[in-house]
Amino acid sequence: MAISKEETVIMAKDDKPTALQTPITASANLTSSMTTSATADPDFALRARKYVASQTVAAFIAGGVAGAVSRTVVSPLERLKILYQVQGTGGASYTGVGASLTKMWHEEGWRGFLRGNGTNCVRIVPYSAVQFSSYTVYKRMFMEAGRTELDAPRRLIAGGMAGVTSVVATYPLDICRTRLSIHTASLEALGKTGQHIKIPGMWDTMIHMYKNEGGVLALYRGMIPTLAGVAPYVGLNFACYEQIREWMTPEGEKGPGPFGKLACGALSGAIAQTFTYPFDLLRRRFQVNTMSGLGFKYNSIFHAISSIIRQEGIRGMYKGVVPNLLKVAPSMASSWFSYELVKDFLVTFDPDNEPI
Repeated sequence: MAISKEETVIMAKDDKPTALQTPITASANLTSSMTTSATADPDFALRARKYVASQTVAAFIAGGVAGAVSRTVVSPLERLKILYQVQGTGGASYTGVGASLTKMWHEEGWRGFLRGNGTNCVRIVPYSAVQFSSYTVYKRMFMEAGRTELDAPRRLIAGGMAGVTSVVATYPLDICRTRLSIHTASLEALGKTGQHIKIPGMWDTMIHMYKNEGGVLALYRGMIPTLAGVAPYVGLNFACYEQIREWMTPEGEKGPGPFGKLACGALSGAIAQTFTYPFDLLRRRFQVNTMSGLGFKYNSIFHAISSIIRQEGIRGMYKGVVPNLLKVAPSMASSWFSYELVKDFLVTFDPDNEPI
């Protein structure tokens, strides 16, 4: 039986997006919705605004913005942390934050401070977008009936699952970012017999690793220790932030002020990083395990841990922790602040939204 034009319009109006969506389907559906002709549906603009204002899509967009802002703010310290982590055991060239930044400036100029940041932003935008939107999805999954907030254990689990989801989705970009961050540095200073490895860009890096270092598996080298570190880190970060946010929210208000949000982000990030930093160091070591000149030949996670402790002591597990902590405060503060600012703006497109 033929369907009239009027019936088609009614069906289009009733075809509302589901309340709970995965980050991937949210992104795909958003693109599809935006490309639909506005003339075919008189309510297209309203429907589009309500869709963008949905909790999952708003979290996806705000998370991407937050990731780009936070990484650019702390790019020099991020690169310095990586250089510390992959230094060989002999003749360390990067020994102090101030001296190392000065050395970077003299050898590479201001571009040295941002080396690898473009690739990092290419990675961090989808990574952060998937992480925040995944947390929103998992948070709803674990929410008990009649409650508006999760308890601490469920926050940890939801955050950990969001961390795992974001890592699996973007890990090849992360390993390429690590390679690009160090390949222009003086590898003679980083290792005993260093050689300069010139890999022009992200895609060439991926192709080089794929062809010469073991195919697809090479692009996921170090992911196991990464997941082991990211899951507790992201879980702690989300759990600490939401708990501290509750404590700092004045009575009768929905949240703390701007400075309160910055403080919440800085504190939650510092706590999470301190507990999980050794996993981050292991991740970097495995990512450069096959690069010549650095002196790292690890067969397994346990072999790596025992080798680091034997050759570098317990402090070896915390190489680079000082610049890392220095970057965590502004990074997480700007990340959470940007996220809440953008998300609060987006959800206002739909006045029926309730905070989650």
